[in-house]
Amino acid sequence: MGLQALKGKRLKKKTIRSRARTGLAGVPVDKGFNAIKNYFHLEVDKKDCVNQVKKWVKKNFPQPSKYILANPEYHFTMTHHAATAFWYNNDLHKSNDAGEDLAKDFLNNLFDKMIPLIETGKVLYQQKRAEQKAKATVITISPQMRLERKIKNTIMQELLELEDQWIEGEDTTINLYDRFKSHGLTNTAISHVKPQVEGWLLDYEDAYFKRCEQAVEGYSHVKKSSLKHRINVCKSMLEDMERIKSASKANRTIRISKPKAADKQVSKLQYKNLDDEYKIVSMHPIGIIGKRRLYTFNVKHRELNMYYTDDPKGFQISGSTLKRFDKEQSTKIRLRKPNDILPLVLNKTPIQLQKELSALKTKVQIPNGRINNDTILLRVLDKWS
Repeated sequence: MGLQALKGKRLKKKTIRSRARTGLAGVPVDKGFNAIKNYFHLEVDKKDCVNQVKKWVKKNFPQPSKYILANPEYHFTMTHHAATAFWYNNDLHKSNDAGEDLAKDFLNNLFDKMIPLIETGKVLYQQKRAEQKAKATVITISPQMRLERKIKNTIMQELLELEDQWIEGEDTTINLYDRFKSHGLTNTAISHVKPQVEGWLLDYEDAYFKRCEQAVEGYSHVKKSSLKHRINVCKSMLEDMERIKSASKANRTIRISKPKAADKQVSKLQYKNLDDEYKIVSMHPIGIIGKRRLYTFNVKHRELNMYYTDDPKGFQISGSTLKRFDKEQSTKIRLRKPNDILPLVLNKTPIQLQKELSALKTKVQIPNGRINNDTILLRVLDKWS
């Protein structure tokens, strides 16, 4: 076909179709309320329906809208309610009479639907506010509360289990010193545990020695041997707590009040930090410098060394040797029953301790002042008595 023929033939013009509008963008706003209602039913998704109803609520219920909107979302998903809200949100009732009467009926229905939601929403609104406030409130647990909680969940729970076993007729026991150590508890926990153990001991002794009729009657079903066992366990626990208290005192950080040379004196000193067999702990050696009395215990040979000095400057240490102690008054004895004597060394006064030791039939020797890896530094005193 030639060029002239193409010019004589009329060409068709191409047209581009516009994309069909959907959702709220495609609402037939010029076809009346009924058409809008049907369109919302078929074409508008749930989220847009909810937004139209909530927008209408905020506009027509300025004050109580926060209560209405606190209700669950399903109250705002009805498509005819959404269509009604859209009709009045966009003031279509002012420029379109088609379906106005039907729109008013649905509007009244919408009001009737929202009014009861005010009261139910108040409760939900207050609950939500309370939950938000609770989340915003940071609960701080004090160190004392944290300690009490730890004691309750550890050592006190084990004591209750021990009591349950006794009630069931078992003659079980507990090593309180080891349990404190296992749970990382110090002497601060003793005030919580000691009253419980002392209460048991009083009841069991009242029943065993028949000092209280009520206790005798209350434990009449328990064998006397079992009562004796419980008494011994309670006494052992009280002794362990005294050892724990002494160990905690020994581990306290000591403020260096002496010249700086004091810490240099003990820098090379070798000693035993703690001994699990006898449940004793060494004090810090810097506390020896300048003191007048020193008690040490050699765990290998079971030797108790009691050093004294009348030197105004007190004890001094050179390498691994204690200096300036009085060899005439200082003594060394071998203990047959260390567990009976060591608590006395830790808690009694020198005079009281001397009375207890004088009853022992053991050879008294002169200590050499040597301190080594088998030596526990038990206690120091700044006075003679």
